[in-house]
Amino acid sequence: MTNLILHHYDFSNFAEKARLMLGFKDLAWRGVEQPPILPKPDLVPLTGGYRRIPVLQDGADLWCDTRLIARELERRVPSPTLFPAATLGAAQAIAWWAEHQLMRPVALYVSGVNAEHMPAGLHEDRARLHGLPPPSLEAVRKAATRNLHLVRPQIAWLADMLKDERPYLLGDAPCIADFSAYHVVWFFRGRHIDCRHVLEPYRHLLAWRDRMAAIGHGRRTDIDAASALAEARDAQPAAPRKSEPQEGDPRPGERARVRPGDNARDWVEGDVSFIDAHEIALVREDPDVGHVAVHFPRLGYDWRRV
Repeated sequence: MTNLILHHYDFSNFAEKARLMLGFKDLAWRGVEQPPILPKPDLVPLTGGYRRIPVLQDGADLWCDTRLIARELERRVPSPTLFPAATLGAAQAIAWWAEHQLMRPVALYVSGVNAEHMPAGLHEDRARLHGLPPPSLEAVRKAATRNLHLVRPQIAWLADMLKDERPYLLGDAPCIADFSAYHVVWFFRGRHIDCRHVLEPYRHLLAWRDRMAAIGHGRRTDIDAASALAEARDAQPAAPRKSEPQEGDPRPGERARVRPGDNARDWVEGDVSFIDAHEIALVREDPDVGHVAVHFPRLGYDWRRV
């Protein structure tokens, strides 16, 4: 497992989810610090245009999106499990809600409170990512007030799940629901201006937050981006597992392109090497790294035949 490389940056909440899952699995891994905004000259050659963080790398294989990273870590290290069978449906539903309904208003609130203190160009970069015009600082500040009204009731829902003093959201051990909700709560620490006061009325939530933080990040070693690119260049994509395409899916060997489904403009194109109900992998060639396989989750992503 020491071959694992995580492309991330410090204040990315989704990267924090990945770092914590690596710690939960007690894995050794190497980190490459990527810039939070474009250009990303040491990431795009690996992913073919996908620019979001984090990305997990093993040689010439890249896994995009923390949902798929979680599945890949589970496949490699089944215990301790992120997906206990007894609570799997509820856990997946909570994870989807936390990342698709709770995260965005929290991000807009925290970023708005810290409007003047975020990295240069971040507001403009995130607007482009969602197909929106660059916002003014005043608009970013107003978004904080507007989105706090969406944050407060949802934080109360999360706190209500813990009122019976269970240690984790669905029982005695953390699962994917906890990791997906925790990285949203983690983001309240903000940048320059701390926003954690929103959580103060909920002592059970704060205790759960501290238990999740105590899991840690495993055994991390930092390397430079050139080393990660060299590892991809010196490797070949791993032999794919047997595909199980669904009706209408492209078959292995067909040309396809994939992008996130939330207004992202950056398609990644390649030859399908693996596809099932949960994942699609494209093999592509780049002059800097040779052949690489880029793996995407199905849920939340669009694909098209080329």
